[in-house]
Amino acid sequence: MPWFAHAEAVCQQQIALVFTESAPRDMFEIRNGSSKGQRIQRLTLDLAPSAGRLVFDTVAGGTGVDVFQPFRAEPGQARLADVPDVKDGADRLELTFARFDAGQQFRFSIDVDDRLTASDMGQTRVSGREMEGALLTVVLGPDGERGTERTARVGQNNTALIEAACL
Repeated sequence: MPWFAHAEAVCQQQIALVFTESAPRDMFEIRNGSSKGQRIQRLTLDLAPSAGRLVFDTVAGGTGVDVFQPFRAEPGQARLADVPDVKDGADRLELTFARFDAGQQFRFSIDVDDRLTASDMGQTRVSGREMEGALLTVVLGPDGERGTERTARVGQNNTALIEAACL
């Protein structure tokens, strides 16, 4: 019998976040590409360190410019434990999941504006590298166990990727 016959498969945690600027709703997609049994329990998106000094624009006449859109979970397999109350002008969003299994994705829409005095397309549209530097933090692990916290920065391509071996 070969020496590897009894070796267990390597457990991987892989989470991807993709941001897409779109009018009137900006879209965030989170993909759980982890090994089976690795559930996303909680996710935090922190826009404060972003290059564009981004904020969520959720009500008319608030911090943002022109168009506003509140948080909306889009149809999909993953399920929130509760709908977050994203305040206008907030630069941080936390989501707690009732179910977000490996192989699933979660999408949500909301309006994001920058606070730069001279941005490429005005403050109503996130362009270029304005999302760069935002922080994605996830807590994930097996069902019923305390999860592991992992963090990644959004890069110049409006994506963040977390890849690690399970603990």
